[in-house]
Amino acid sequence: MAAVVDQLEIPGLPLFRRGKVRETFDLGDALLMVATDRISAYDSVLPTGIPNKGIVLTQLSRFWFERTRDLVPNHLITTDLSDLPAAAQPYREQLEGRSMIVKKAERIDIECVVRGYLAGSAWAEYRRQGTVCGIRLPEGLTECAKLDEPIFTPAAKADTGHDENISFERMVELVGRDLAERLREATLTIYRAAEEYARTRGIIIADTKLEFGLVDGELTIIDELLTPDSSRFWDAERYQPGRDQPSFDKQYVRDWLTQSGWDREPPAPPLPPEVVEATAAKYREAYERITGRPLFPLS
Repeated sequence: MAAVVDQLEIPGLPLFRRGKVRETFDLGDALLMVATDRISAYDSVLPTGIPNKGIVLTQLSRFWFERTRDLVPNHLITTDLSDLPAAAQPYREQLEGRSMIVKKAERIDIECVVRGYLAGSAWAEYRRQGTVCGIRLPEGLTECAKLDEPIFTPAAKADTGHDENISFERMVELVGRDLAERLREATLTIYRAAEEYARTRGIIIADTKLEFGLVDGELTIIDELLTPDSSRFWDAERYQPGRDQPSFDKQYVRDWLTQSGWDREPPAPPLPPEVVEATAAKYREAYERITGRPLFPLS
């Protein structure tokens, strides 16, 4: 099994931010964003990484950034690391495939979620009260049912713990009506185009979340785009409403953690090898199914 890149320090490059999965370094006029193989579940980073997960996240984001750049601007400058400063060059082997040089942006603290299907927390809320994030839906829908139209359900970002689902009007109060409407339109535009394309690859994108920032005043997609960490991917051939769907993401991890009896309070338990291998295979399959090309060799 491939080595896991769990954490990365680059002496001489200041750390800009460390997230649950990514390390971001300050290059002065740009950022170096590195996706590690860390995996999180239920708001905890697990002690066991998933081999090549960071490469899948980066290469799939790159694929979508390039495919959608004419629809909505994004922060990607390049994945070519030749121009990195000398301090980073000794780490080329660890950085290769999992790194992007990106524009600096003024982050907008709203998570832009779009749902095309009734799954996960949306299904739980609908069963309780017939709504999803306060939006009234028709009666009689089943689990994982396709919605007549995708719905935009924003959340206020939290650096720790759960993001908080908010109404569109609350989002307007936080960022202003003009920006709120632009964020909603950009999110729905990306989702509709990606969902249509993914269907041709036998994949359903049930829902996804996007993050945005402002680059010189221009609304710009940042962080990642349409990966198994930020989206729910289903196999179109196996799709059957009325039940939960097998997905191309960390579902093996969540299922094992639930069965293990973990109380979801840190620290999380280590994952057994079979769960690590199955999860790595699902991430890789998501990339290869969507892009139509093998993950290795890296292009």
